[in-house]
Amino acid sequence: MKPDDITAALTRLLGRDAVLKFLETTDFPRRAVATLDNLGREHAPVTAWPVQPAPARFLTEGEGEAQVIAARNAARYAPFVAFVDSIDAAQAVDLYRRMYPVLQQAYRDQGFANRTLHERMFEVIDLLLATPEPAQPPRITLTEVKGPIPSARPWVRFEYVDPNLQRLAAGQKILLRMGPEHRKVLKAKLRAFRQQLLQASTETSRP
Repeated sequence: MKPDDITAALTRLLGRDAVLKFLETTDFPRRAVATLDNLGREHAPVTAWPVQPAPARFLTEGEGEAQVIAARNAARYAPFVAFVDSIDAAQAVDLYRRMYPVLQQAYRDQGFANRTLHERMFEVIDLLLATPEPAQPPRITLTEVKGPIPSARPWVRFEYVDPNLQRLAAGQKILLRMGPEHRKVLKAKLRAFRQQLLQASTETSRP
């Protein structure tokens, strides 16, 4: 698929307004596979995302050791979560299958010549589904940022006080920032997408 074909296919699946509002379609295959892989690692640079970052500022409440991610911070993610929730999982997997040759080549170009994107897809989905559900809002602490220029992404200046949460992959930390209700919606969509992937894989492997 050529770049224009990919954008057209995304528009048919998601709608023109949603594509313009939420996606970064320039070099979409590279962005998609890089971010998928990075979500399972320590860092997922926003410059490589295939989606637009959440608007407004990252919000916290409390002070010192009692500082936590503010509950109202979840509102920043509400439009994106509603957008993801509206996507038909079966149709999304169908587009994924049609785009797969281009995506796999982009994945190889990232330096993963001996792996398949499909394997990594399942790994990252399962990792995201395993994101813990803290009973209370996780406590965070401000980290030292050297230099005169403030961070354009304030959340990178915070760390979780709980070392088990701080060790989580980038994608899991993103889900934690979104809040419990948004995590519930996104995990349900991930399960639906995973089930459709399994079904498509089974159908493809039949003689």
